[in-house]
Amino acid sequence: MDMEMEEIIEEIHNSYTNKDLARIKELLADINPADIAMIIEESPNNQRLLFFRLLPKEEAADTFVELDFDTQEALIHAFTDNELKEVLDELYLDDAADIIEEMPATLVKRILKNTDSETRKSLNALLKYPEDSAGSIMTPEFVDLKKDMTVEDAFKRIRRTGVDKETIYTCYVTDESRHLLGVTTVKELLLHDYEDIIGDFMETNVIYINTMDDQELAAKQFDKYNFLALPVCDMEERLVGIITIDDAMDVMQEENTEDIQKMNAMLPTEKTYLKTSVIETWKSRFPWLLLLMVSATFTGSIISGFEDKLATLTILTAFIPMLMDTGGNSGGQASVTIIRAMSLGEVEFKDYFKVIWKEIRVGLICGLSLAAVNFAKIWLIDRTLLHNDEITLLIDLAICITLVIEIIFAKIIGCTLPMLAKKIGFDPAVMSSPFITTLVDAVSLLVFFGISTAIIPQLH
Repeated sequence: MDMEMEEIIEEIHNSYTNKDLARIKELLADINPADIAMIIEESPNNQRLLFFRLLPKEEAADTFVELDFDTQEALIHAFTDNELKEVLDELYLDDAADIIEEMPATLVKRILKNTDSETRKSLNALLKYPEDSAGSIMTPEFVDLKKDMTVEDAFKRIRRTGVDKETIYTCYVTDESRHLLGVTTVKELLLHDYEDIIGDFMETNVIYINTMDDQELAAKQFDKYNFLALPVCDMEERLVGIITIDDAMDVMQEENTEDIQKMNAMLPTEKTYLKTSVIETWKSRFPWLLLLMVSATFTGSIISGFEDKLATLTILTAFIPMLMDTGGNSGGQASVTIIRAMSLGEVEFKDYFKVIWKEIRVGLICGLSLAAVNFAKIWLIDRTLLHNDEITLLIDLAICITLVIEIIFAKIIGCTLPMLAKKIGFDPAVMSSPFITTLVDAVSLLVFFGISTAIIPQLH
Protein backbone atom coordinates (compact mmCIF):
# COMPACT_ATOMS: atom_id res chain seq x y z
CA MET A 1 0.00 0.00 0.00
CA ASP A 2 2.88 2.36 0.81
CA MET A 3 4.50 1.62 -2.56
CA GLU A 4 1.20 2.29 -4.32
CA MET A 5 0.81 5.63 -2.49
CA GLU A 6 4.38 6.61 -3.39
CA GLU A 7 3.61 5.93 -7.06
CA ILE A 8 0.43 8.04 -6.85
CA ILE A 9 2.31 10.93 -5.22
CA GLU A 10 5.01 10.75 -7.87
CA GLU A 11 2.38 10.76 -10.63
CA ILE A 12 0.61 13.75 -9.05
CA HIS A 13 3.81 15.78 -8.98
CA ASN A 14 4.67 14.73 -12.55
CA SER A 15 1.21 15.83 -13.65
CA TYR A 16 1.77 19.15 -11.90
CA THR A 17 5.02 19.60 -13.82
CA ASN A 18 3.17 18.83 -17.06
CA LYS A 19 0.28 21.13 -16.01
CA ASP A 20 -2.16 18.24 -16.34
CA LEU A 21 -4.67 19.40 -13.71
CA ALA A 22 -7.38 17.04 -14.93
CA ARG A 23 -5.16 14.04 -14.15
CA ILE A 24 -4.36 15.40 -10.67
CA LYS A 25 -8.07 15.86 -9.97
CA GLU A 26 -8.73 12.31 -11.17
CA LEU A 27 -6.00 10.87 -8.94
CA LEU A 28 -7.12 12.80 -5.86
CA ALA A 29 -10.71 11.66 -6.34
CA ASP A 30 -9.73 8.05 -5.60
CA ILE A 31 -7.75 8.77 -2.40
CA ASN A 32 -8.94 8.86 1.20
CA PRO A 33 -9.04 12.39 2.72
CA ALA A 34 -6.41 11.40 5.32
CA ASP A 35 -4.01 10.42 2.50
CA ILE A 36 -4.84 13.59 0.55
CA ALA A 37 -3.99 15.60 3.68
CA MET A 38 -0.63 13.85 3.88
CA ILE A 39 0.07 14.63 0.20
CA ILE A 40 -0.83 18.31 0.67
CA GLU A 41 1.31 18.62 3.83
CA GLU A 42 4.34 17.16 2.07
CA SER A 43 3.90 19.28 -1.06
CA PRO A 44 5.64 22.63 -1.65
CA ASN A 45 3.67 25.71 -0.58
CA ASN A 46 2.93 26.74 -4.17
CA GLN A 47 1.16 23.40 -4.82
CA ARG A 48 -0.89 23.04 -1.63
CA LEU A 49 -3.65 25.52 -2.46
CA LEU A 50 -3.93 24.24 -6.03
CA PHE A 51 -4.35 20.62 -4.91
CA PHE A 52 -6.93 21.66 -2.33
CA ARG A 53 -8.95 23.64 -4.89
CA LEU A 54 -9.14 20.59 -7.15
CA LEU A 55 -11.10 18.66 -4.51
CA PRO A 56 -14.92 18.43 -4.53
CA LYS A 57 -16.58 20.56 -1.83
CA GLU A 58 -17.41 17.76 0.62
CA GLU A 59 -14.09 15.96 0.18
CA ALA A 60 -12.27 19.28 0.64
CA ALA A 61 -13.86 19.72 4.08
CA ASP A 62 -13.00 16.16 5.11
CA THR A 63 -9.41 16.70 3.98
CA PHE A 64 -9.15 20.06 5.75
CA VAL A 65 -9.98 18.41 9.10
CA GLU A 66 -7.14 15.90 8.61
CA LEU A 67 -4.49 18.58 7.96
CA ASP A 68 -2.13 19.72 10.70
CA PHE A 69 -2.84 23.17 12.16
CA ASP A 70 0.11 24.87 10.43
CA THR A 71 -1.16 23.77 7.00
CA GLN A 72 -4.73 24.76 7.92
CA GLU A 73 -3.53 28.21 8.93
CA ALA A 74 -1.58 28.64 5.69
CA LEU A 75 -4.59 27.61 3.60
CA ILE A 76 -6.98 29.91 5.48
CA HIS A 77 -4.62 32.81 4.77
CA ALA A 78 -4.74 31.87 1.06
CA PHE A 79 -8.52 31.27 0.85
CA THR A 80 -10.91 33.84 -0.49
CA ASP A 81 -13.88 34.56 1.79
CA ASN A 82 -16.09 32.47 -0.46
CA GLU A 83 -13.71 29.48 -0.34
CA LEU A 84 -13.44 29.75 3.44
CA LYS A 85 -17.23 29.86 3.80
CA GLU A 86 -17.63 26.77 1.60
CA VAL A 87 -15.21 24.79 3.77
CA LEU A 88 -16.77 25.98 7.03
CA ASP A 89 -20.28 25.11 5.83
CA GLU A 90 -19.19 21.49 5.32
CA LEU A 91 -17.40 21.09 8.67
CA TYR A 92 -19.01 19.53 11.72
CA LEU A 93 -19.23 21.98 14.59
CA ASP A 94 -16.80 20.14 16.88
CA ASP A 95 -14.18 20.06 14.11
CA ALA A 96 -14.69 23.78 13.44
CA ALA A 97 -14.33 24.51 17.18
CA ASP A 98 -11.06 22.53 17.31
CA ILE A 99 -9.68 24.53 14.41
CA ILE A 100 -10.70 27.87 15.94
CA GLU A 101 -8.98 26.99 19.23
CA GLU A 102 -5.64 26.64 17.46
CA MET A 103 -5.83 29.69 15.18
CA PRO A 104 -4.47 33.17 15.95
CA ALA A 105 -7.02 35.86 16.88
CA THR A 106 -6.96 37.54 13.46
CA LEU A 107 -7.92 34.31 11.70
CA VAL A 108 -10.56 33.48 14.32
CA LYS A 109 -12.30 36.78 13.56
CA ARG A 110 -12.21 36.00 9.85
CA ILE A 111 -13.54 32.46 10.40
CA LEU A 112 -16.44 33.65 12.58
CA LYS A 113 -17.17 36.43 10.10
CA ASN A 114 -17.77 33.80 7.39
CA THR A 115 -20.24 31.73 9.42
CA ASP A 116 -23.95 32.35 9.93
CA SER A 117 -25.29 33.57 13.27
CA GLU A 118 -26.64 30.17 14.34
CA THR A 119 -23.29 28.47 13.68
CA ARG A 120 -21.47 31.28 15.49
CA LYS A 121 -23.72 30.82 18.52
CA SER A 122 -23.07 27.06 18.59
CA LEU A 123 -19.31 27.54 18.20
CA ASN A 124 -19.18 30.08 21.00
CA ALA A 125 -21.09 27.66 23.25
CA LEU A 126 -18.55 24.89 22.55
CA LEU A 127 -15.56 27.17 23.05
CA LYS A 128 -16.76 28.18 26.53
CA TYR A 129 -16.15 24.72 27.95
CA PRO A 130 -12.79 24.03 29.68
CA GLU A 131 -10.12 22.76 27.32
CA ASP A 132 -9.93 19.18 28.63
CA SER A 133 -13.64 18.73 29.38
CA ALA A 134 -16.12 16.44 27.65
CA GLY A 135 -18.04 19.52 26.52
CA SER A 136 -15.04 20.79 24.57
CA ILE A 137 -14.90 17.71 22.30
CA MET A 138 -18.62 17.03 21.84
CA THR A 139 -20.72 17.94 18.83
CA PRO A 140 -24.28 19.28 19.14
CA GLU A 141 -25.17 17.60 15.84
CA PHE A 142 -27.06 14.42 16.69
CA VAL A 143 -30.39 12.76 15.85
CA ASP A 144 -33.01 13.26 18.56
CA LEU A 145 -36.37 11.49 18.62
CA LYS A 146 -39.49 11.54 20.85
CA LYS A 147 -40.74 8.49 22.74
CA ASP A 148 -44.26 8.70 21.26
CA MET A 149 -42.94 8.60 17.69
CA THR A 150 -43.57 5.55 15.55
CA VAL A 151 -40.71 3.83 13.73
CA GLU A 152 -42.02 5.35 10.49
CA ASP A 153 -41.92 8.85 12.04
CA ALA A 154 -38.37 8.20 13.22
CA PHE A 155 -37.17 7.23 9.74
CA LYS A 156 -38.78 10.34 8.27
CA ARG A 157 -36.95 12.51 10.80
CA ILE A 158 -33.63 10.75 10.19
CA ARG A 159 -33.98 11.28 6.41
CA ARG A 160 -34.91 14.92 6.92
CA THR A 161 -32.22 15.90 9.43
CA GLY A 162 -29.56 13.18 9.20
CA VAL A 163 -27.59 14.75 6.36
CA ASP A 164 -26.23 17.39 8.75
CA LYS A 165 -25.51 15.01 11.64
CA GLU A 166 -22.13 13.49 12.44
CA THR A 167 -23.71 10.09 13.02
CA ILE A 168 -27.22 8.76 12.45
CA TYR A 169 -26.74 5.19 13.67
CA THR A 170 -27.37 5.99 17.33
CA CYS A 171 -30.50 8.07 18.03
CA TYR A 172 -31.36 9.70 21.34
CA VAL A 173 -34.85 10.01 22.77
CA THR A 174 -35.58 13.25 24.62
CA ASP A 175 -38.63 15.02 26.06
CA GLU A 176 -39.77 18.56 25.23
CA SER A 177 -37.16 20.02 27.62
CA ARG A 178 -34.38 17.96 26.00
CA HIS A 179 -33.96 15.65 29.02
CA LEU A 180 -32.39 12.36 27.97
CA LEU A 181 -34.97 9.58 28.25
CA GLY A 182 -33.52 6.74 26.23
CA VAL A 183 -31.50 5.61 23.24
CA THR A 184 -32.09 3.43 20.21
CA THR A 185 -30.26 2.53 17.03
CA VAL A 186 -31.06 2.34 13.36
CA LYS A 187 -30.64 -1.44 13.66
CA GLU A 188 -33.42 -1.55 16.28
CA LEU A 189 -35.64 0.63 14.12
CA LEU A 190 -35.12 -1.64 11.11
CA LEU A 191 -36.07 -4.70 13.15
CA HIS A 192 -39.41 -3.23 14.28
CA ASP A 193 -42.62 -2.58 12.38
CA TYR A 194 -43.39 0.93 11.15
CA GLU A 195 -46.32 1.17 13.60
CA ASP A 196 -44.26 0.33 16.72
CA ILE A 197 -43.79 3.14 19.26
CA ILE A 198 -40.19 4.04 20.12
CA GLY A 199 -40.95 4.40 23.82
CA ASP A 200 -41.91 0.71 23.95
CA PHE A 201 -38.50 -0.65 22.91
CA MET A 202 -35.94 2.10 23.52
CA GLU A 203 -33.11 1.46 26.00
CA THR A 204 -33.80 3.54 29.11
CA ASN A 205 -30.68 2.67 31.09
CA VAL A 206 -28.52 5.22 29.25
CA ILE A 207 -24.89 5.77 30.12
CA TYR A 208 -23.93 9.40 29.62
CA ILE A 209 -21.28 11.88 30.71
CA ASN A 210 -21.46 15.43 32.02
CA THR A 211 -20.19 18.38 30.02
CA MET A 212 -17.68 19.28 32.75
CA ASP A 213 -16.26 15.77 33.19
CA ASP A 214 -12.71 15.17 32.03
CA GLN A 215 -12.36 14.18 28.38
CA GLU A 216 -10.13 11.26 29.42
CA LEU A 217 -13.04 9.85 31.44
CA ALA A 218 -15.19 10.05 28.31
CA ALA A 219 -12.55 8.17 26.31
CA LYS A 220 -12.48 5.44 28.96
CA GLN A 221 -16.25 4.99 28.58
CA PHE A 222 -15.73 4.15 24.90
CA ASP A 223 -13.08 1.60 25.82
CA LYS A 224 -15.24 0.05 28.55
CA TYR A 225 -18.60 -0.12 26.74
CA ASN A 226 -17.50 -0.25 23.06
CA PHE A 227 -19.61 2.79 22.19
CA LEU A 228 -19.75 4.42 18.78
CA ALA A 229 -21.12 7.59 20.38
CA LEU A 230 -21.55 8.82 23.95
CA PRO A 231 -24.28 11.30 25.00
CA VAL A 232 -23.22 14.44 26.89
CA CYS A 233 -25.66 16.10 29.30
CA ASP A 234 -25.54 19.33 31.28
CA MET A 235 -26.03 19.60 35.05
CA GLU A 236 -29.81 19.25 34.62
CA GLU A 237 -29.48 16.04 32.56
CA ARG A 238 -30.48 17.78 29.34
CA LEU A 239 -28.84 16.32 26.24
CA VAL A 240 -26.56 18.97 24.72
CA GLY A 241 -24.29 16.91 22.49
CA ILE A 242 -22.53 13.63 21.75
CA ILE A 243 -18.92 12.50 21.58
CA THR A 244 -18.12 10.23 18.63
CA ILE A 245 -15.56 7.44 18.50
CA ASP A 246 -13.13 9.41 16.30
CA ASP A 247 -12.93 12.19 18.89
CA ALA A 248 -12.45 9.63 21.68
CA MET A 249 -9.55 8.07 19.76
CA ASP A 250 -7.93 11.49 19.38
CA VAL A 251 -8.20 12.01 23.15
CA MET A 252 -6.65 8.59 23.84
CA GLN A 253 -3.75 9.38 21.52
CA GLU A 254 -3.19 12.80 23.10
CA GLU A 255 -3.33 11.42 26.65
CA ASN A 256 -1.01 8.51 25.85
CA THR A 257 1.49 10.84 24.17
CA GLU A 258 1.36 13.22 27.13
CA ASP A 259 1.91 10.37 29.61
CA ILE A 260 4.86 9.03 27.63
CA GLN A 261 6.44 12.49 27.56
CA LYS A 262 5.95 12.98 31.30
CA MET A 263 7.24 9.50 32.09
CA ASN A 264 10.43 10.35 30.22
CA ALA A 265 10.92 13.70 31.95
CA MET A 266 9.66 16.06 29.24
CA LEU A 267 7.01 18.75 29.30
CA PRO A 268 4.07 17.76 27.04
CA THR A 269 3.85 19.37 23.60
CA GLU A 270 0.97 19.18 21.13
CA LYS A 271 3.11 19.48 17.99
CA THR A 272 4.61 16.51 16.16
CA TYR A 273 8.34 15.90 16.49
CA LEU A 274 9.36 17.39 13.13
CA LYS A 275 6.99 20.35 13.60
CA THR A 276 8.52 21.22 16.98
CA SER A 277 11.38 23.72 16.76
CA VAL A 278 14.75 23.16 18.44
CA ILE A 279 14.00 25.89 21.00
CA GLU A 280 10.59 24.40 21.84
CA THR A 281 12.17 20.97 22.25
CA TRP A 282 14.83 22.49 24.52
CA LYS A 283 12.15 24.18 26.62
CA SER A 284 10.27 20.90 27.08
CA ARG A 285 13.36 18.96 28.15
CA PHE A 286 15.64 21.37 30.00
CA PRO A 287 13.56 22.02 33.18
CA TRP A 288 13.23 18.30 33.90
CA LEU A 289 16.89 17.60 33.13
CA LEU A 290 17.87 20.43 35.47
CA LEU A 291 15.65 19.10 38.25
CA LEU A 292 16.95 15.55 37.84
CA MET A 293 20.53 16.77 37.70
CA VAL A 294 20.11 18.63 40.98
CA SER A 295 18.35 15.66 42.60
CA ALA A 296 21.19 13.39 41.47
CA THR A 297 23.58 15.34 43.72
CA PHE A 298 22.13 13.34 46.64
CA THR A 299 23.64 10.15 45.24
CA GLY A 300 26.94 11.98 44.82
CA SER A 301 26.78 13.06 48.44
CA ILE A 302 26.25 9.47 49.56
CA ILE A 303 29.27 8.27 47.59
CA SER A 304 31.36 11.13 49.01
CA GLY A 305 30.30 10.14 52.52
CA PHE A 306 31.74 6.65 52.00
CA GLU A 307 34.83 7.84 50.12
CA ASP A 308 37.26 6.62 52.80
CA LYS A 309 35.78 3.10 52.77
CA LEU A 310 35.86 2.98 48.95
CA ALA A 311 39.52 3.97 49.05
CA THR A 312 40.16 1.02 51.37
CA LEU A 313 38.43 -1.45 49.03
CA THR A 314 38.25 0.09 45.54
CA ILE A 315 36.83 -3.07 43.95
CA LEU A 316 33.42 -2.12 45.38
CA THR A 317 33.31 0.87 43.04
CA ALA A 318 33.12 -1.43 40.00
CA PHE A 319 29.75 -2.82 41.11
CA ILE A 320 28.02 0.50 41.92
CA PRO A 321 26.73 1.14 38.33
CA MET A 322 25.26 -2.38 38.10
CA LEU A 323 23.48 -2.07 41.44
CA MET A 324 22.08 1.40 40.66
CA ASP A 325 20.90 0.41 37.18
CA THR A 326 19.24 -2.78 38.45
CA GLY A 327 17.43 -0.89 41.19
CA GLY A 328 16.30 1.86 38.82
CA ASN A 329 15.07 -0.64 36.25
CA SER A 330 13.15 -2.57 38.92
CA GLY A 331 11.43 0.58 40.17
CA GLY A 332 10.67 1.67 36.62
CA GLN A 333 9.01 -1.68 35.84
CA ALA A 334 6.73 -1.36 38.86
CA SER A 335 5.83 2.28 38.18
CA VAL A 336 4.95 1.73 34.51
CA THR A 337 2.81 -1.30 35.40
CA ILE A 338 0.91 0.58 38.11
CA ILE A 339 0.44 3.75 36.04
CA ARG A 340 -1.04 1.68 33.22
CA ALA A 341 -3.27 -0.25 35.64
CA MET A 342 -4.56 3.01 37.15
CA SER A 343 -5.22 4.54 33.72
CA LEU A 344 -7.31 1.47 32.78
CA GLY A 345 -9.19 1.53 36.08
CA GLU A 346 -7.73 -1.82 37.17
CA VAL A 347 -6.14 -0.38 40.33
CA GLU A 348 -7.45 2.26 42.74
CA PHE A 349 -6.04 3.78 45.92
CA LYS A 350 -8.10 1.36 48.03
CA ASP A 351 -5.88 -1.40 46.59
CA TYR A 352 -2.77 0.33 48.01
CA PHE A 353 -1.74 -2.41 50.47
CA LYS A 354 -2.63 -5.22 48.05
CA VAL A 355 -0.32 -3.65 45.47
CA ILE A 356 2.52 -3.21 47.97
CA TRP A 357 2.22 -6.80 49.22
CA LYS A 358 2.25 -8.12 45.66
CA GLU A 359 5.28 -6.04 44.67
CA ILE A 360 7.17 -7.12 47.82
CA ARG A 361 6.70 -10.76 46.80
CA VAL A 362 7.62 -10.03 43.17
CA GLY A 363 10.66 -8.07 44.36
CA LEU A 364 11.77 -10.91 46.62
CA ILE A 365 11.55 -13.51 43.85
CA CYS A 366 13.25 -11.23 41.30
CA GLY A 367 15.93 -10.27 43.82
CA LEU A 368 16.74 -13.86 44.80
CA SER A 369 16.83 -14.95 41.14
CA LEU A 370 19.15 -12.13 40.10
CA ALA A 371 21.30 -12.57 43.20
CA ALA A 372 21.82 -16.26 42.44
CA VAL A 373 22.85 -15.55 38.85
CA ASN A 374 25.01 -12.61 39.93
CA PHE A 375 26.76 -14.63 42.67
CA ALA A 376 27.79 -17.29 40.14
CA LYS A 377 28.81 -14.68 37.55
CA ILE A 378 31.02 -12.71 39.96
CA TRP A 379 32.70 -15.82 41.36
CA LEU A 380 33.21 -17.73 38.12
CA ILE A 381 33.89 -14.89 35.68
CA ASP A 382 35.11 -11.83 37.60
CA ARG A 383 37.23 -13.75 40.11
CA THR A 384 38.18 -17.05 38.40
CA LEU A 385 38.36 -16.30 34.67
CA LEU A 386 39.47 -12.67 34.97
CA HIS A 387 41.77 -13.49 37.94
CA ASN A 388 40.47 -10.64 40.08
CA ASP A 389 41.75 -11.79 43.48
CA GLU A 390 40.36 -8.72 45.27
CA ILE A 391 36.90 -10.25 45.10
CA THR A 392 36.25 -12.33 48.16
CA LEU A 393 33.32 -14.46 49.17
CA LEU A 394 32.11 -11.74 51.55
CA ILE A 395 32.24 -9.07 48.83
CA ASP A 396 30.25 -11.32 46.49
CA LEU A 397 27.78 -11.97 49.30
CA ALA A 398 27.43 -8.24 50.11
CA ILE A 399 26.62 -7.46 46.46
CA CYS A 400 24.02 -10.20 46.24
CA ILE A 401 22.31 -9.29 49.53
CA THR A 402 22.18 -5.68 48.32
CA LEU A 403 20.49 -6.84 45.12
CA VAL A 404 17.69 -8.60 46.98
CA ILE A 405 17.03 -5.71 49.38
CA GLU A 406 17.30 -2.90 46.83
CA ILE A 407 14.97 -4.63 44.35
CA ILE A 408 12.31 -5.06 47.05
CA PHE A 409 12.64 -1.39 48.01
CA ALA A 410 12.62 -0.35 44.34
CA LYS A 411 9.38 -2.26 43.70
CA ILE A 412 7.74 -0.65 46.73
CA ILE A 413 8.85 2.86 45.71
CA GLY A 414 7.87 2.27 42.08
CA CYS A 415 4.32 1.21 42.91
CA THR A 416 3.57 3.60 45.81
CA LEU A 417 4.71 6.95 44.39
CA PRO A 418 2.29 6.96 41.40
CA MET A 419 -0.63 5.90 43.63
CA LEU A 420 0.17 8.56 46.24
CA ALA A 421 0.57 11.17 43.49
CA LYS A 422 -2.89 10.41 42.10
CA LYS A 423 -4.40 10.44 45.59
CA ILE A 424 -3.19 13.99 46.28
CA GLY A 425 -4.17 15.24 42.83
CA PHE A 426 -0.93 15.01 40.83
CA ASP A 427 -0.47 13.25 37.51
CA PRO A 428 0.89 9.74 38.27
CA ALA A 429 3.00 9.87 35.10
CA VAL A 430 5.13 12.60 36.71
CA MET A 431 6.13 10.15 39.46
CA SER A 432 7.71 7.86 36.91
CA SER A 433 11.02 6.43 35.86
CA PRO A 434 13.32 9.49 36.19
CA PHE A 435 12.19 10.45 39.71
CA ILE A 436 11.89 6.87 40.88
CA THR A 437 15.31 6.00 39.45
CA THR A 438 16.92 8.92 41.32
CA LEU A 439 15.30 7.89 44.61
CA VAL A 440 16.12 4.20 44.13
CA ASP A 441 19.74 5.06 43.30
CA ALA A 442 20.11 6.74 46.68
CA VAL A 443 18.50 3.77 48.49
CA SER A 444 20.71 1.31 46.59
CA LEU A 445 23.89 3.11 47.62
CA LEU A 446 22.85 3.33 51.27
CA VAL A 447 21.98 -0.37 51.36
CA PHE A 448 25.19 -1.36 49.55
CA PHE A 449 27.50 0.64 51.78
CA GLY A 450 25.61 -0.37 54.91
CA ILE A 451 25.80 -4.11 54.19
CA SER A 452 29.39 -3.92 52.96
CA THR A 453 30.45 -2.12 56.13
CA ALA A 454 28.63 -4.68 58.29
CA ILE A 455 30.04 -7.92 56.80
CA ILE A 456 33.44 -7.02 55.22
CA PRO A 457 36.22 -6.86 57.85
CA GLN A 458 38.42 -4.40 55.88
CA LEU A 459 35.69 -1.72 56.17
CA HIS A 460 35.24 -1.96 59.96
